[in-house]
Amino acid sequence: MITLKNLVLRRGVKVLLDNASCTINPGEKVGLVGRNGAGKSSLFGLLNHTLHEDKGDFYVPPQWRMAQVAQDMPETEESATQFVIEGDVTLLAAQQEVTASEDSGDGERMAHAYMALHDAGAHDAPARAQALILGLGFRTDELERPVNSFSGGWRMRLQLARALMCPSELLLLDEPTNHLDLDALVWLEAWLKRYEGTMLVISHDREFLDAVTNVTIHIHTAQLTRYGGNYSRFEDMRAEQMALQQSAYSRQQDKMAHLQKFIDRFKAKASKAKQAQSRVKALERMEKIGPVLADADFTFEFTEPQNLPNPMLAMSDASFGYPPPDEGSEPTVIVRNISRSVLAGQRIGILGANGQGKSTVVKTIARDLQPIAGEITEGKGLNIGYFAQQELDVLRPADTPLEHMIRLVRECTAEGRLSGQPTREQDLRSFLGNFNFTGDQVKQSVGSMSGGEKARLVLCMIVWQRPNLLLLDEPTNHLDLATREALSVALNEFEGTVMLVSHDRALLRAVCDEFWLVSRGGIEPFDGDLDDYQRYLLDMAKQSREAQRQEQRDAQRTPAAAPVAAPEQKRNDAQRRQQLAEKTKPLKKELEQTEKRMAQLAQDKSRLEATLGQPLSPADLAKNGKQLKAVNDENEALEARWLELTEAIEAVNA
Repeated sequence: MITLKNLVLRRGVKVLLDNASCTINPGEKVGLVGRNGAGKSSLFGLLNHTLHEDKGDFYVPPQWRMAQVAQDMPETEESATQFVIEGDVTLLAAQQEVTASEDSGDGERMAHAYMALHDAGAHDAPARAQALILGLGFRTDELERPVNSFSGGWRMRLQLARALMCPSELLLLDEPTNHLDLDALVWLEAWLKRYEGTMLVISHDREFLDAVTNVTIHIHTAQLTRYGGNYSRFEDMRAEQMALQQSAYSRQQDKMAHLQKFIDRFKAKASKAKQAQSRVKALERMEKIGPVLADADFTFEFTEPQNLPNPMLAMSDASFGYPPPDEGSEPTVIVRNISRSVLAGQRIGILGANGQGKSTVVKTIARDLQPIAGEITEGKGLNIGYFAQQELDVLRPADTPLEHMIRLVRECTAEGRLSGQPTREQDLRSFLGNFNFTGDQVKQSVGSMSGGEKARLVLCMIVWQRPNLLLLDEPTNHLDLATREALSVALNEFEGTVMLVSHDRALLRAVCDEFWLVSRGGIEPFDGDLDDYQRYLLDMAKQSREAQRQEQRDAQRTPAAAPVAAPEQKRNDAQRRQQLAEKTKPLKKELEQTEKRMAQLAQDKSRLEATLGQPLSPADLAKNGKQLKAVNDENEALEARWLELTEAIEAVNA
């Protein structure tokens, strides 16, 4: 079992664990939860030996093999299948021993080596690897594609498959669902339920945690508290615990007040001095119970809209996409011929696989993109509150929260759309305080903030504008579970219209009462709930895989060369390939630059983490800690840009 006893763990000058103790038994599936910055990823660093405890005892059985998802971007021309097979370190070691034994000419050694190779599963390794790759959403015709031909998000899926391929007794998963569609997420849940080893997972997806975990460890106030059960059970038990603690605290305060009253009354009387002194000692010996400070202390609400036009907007034969990358080329159309209206009070969840155009639809409605064709007619008084998938799309890294609010007031004043909200600087400071930006935080540069803090600032700016239409594109990406709950409550109380893109099924279930499906270049209403959509995705994936396998079987039965195309067809095909290449060239170039920068950041992160593990002066610790935070923030922004570029490239190729 894994044991932590009186453990102290620091990162820089911050104490993450202070005399914390916990035990994890073999075979348990553990959800690691806590507020952002509580130390979840640092605890993973302790388990994988990239960090070391500062004090206390820490033990992991030395014979346990560990698997985790590598965070670096793979740059290799190996096929996807071979790359995932090499995640099986036991098989890799057996293959190396076979080679070494053959070179040695030792017959007995060769016999043992071949037996070990068989025991490692060499005979079915390609099939096991391909099952993982297909389960995570790849097509059968991509199994032999070079790894470096995939975009960043898909390469991270291959890293996940590689980790799952590795035989292990301990599996560490840090936000494994970030790059997954709902169908791949459902497949991953089923796979993890069958996993026989010990697993620790960090995730902000409560439905995923409920599906795959049976123990929850909560990091709070530098302590580890273990709860039996999944995340929902943890919430119930913690609520009961907090209620009991509050009750005990109230009773203790009453008793302490009674003792103090006796002491104050009789301490000066000689006849009562002994009794008073004994009560002083009783008061000193009493172990103080702390008051309950709930995690979900951040709450907010959307101000009632000034008006509710109906319809909010109407799309007439509209096509959405991206403008031409250069003069003389054609625009990239992702969804086309859309004629739909958005009515007051609707709560629409926008569904669809990555690359189908969900974000493109939202950006066009938000006026960030112009329709390629057709028109969008807005209702009189339409006031849009837009949460971009990447907060930096609307934030300026060098500016402070207060500067963002002041600029927002000026822009709204110039455009004649002041919402009746406060505009004086002191009022703006107070408004920011409602979103936990207090004191000097209002003058902290946005670029130095965490992803969760940036998300709260964007929400603050949206609420101030009093929108009547909310466009939310993955608003929970950087929010912890408590803040997601606050967002869910606020959206349910909002009186306007909501259009929501999210992989968070709990948020979609809580907020949306109808769904639109973006698929195959169009938008259609989806008649059903999220469970129906989940089944629909699984059926579609199954049909697609079966069709691809049938094509492969047909190709194997008819090995003769395909008939030569007519010259006209050849010219058309060549022209089409040339057009595709021209459209994707600038996107692929930027994608390549993004991935190179991310690789550099991964190296910087490893170097800084190694440095922080060494004895340093407080000044150097603070300096390296700030550098590490800046690296993490830039990496978050680049990850979001990956997704955007991937979507555009996949749309062009489709």
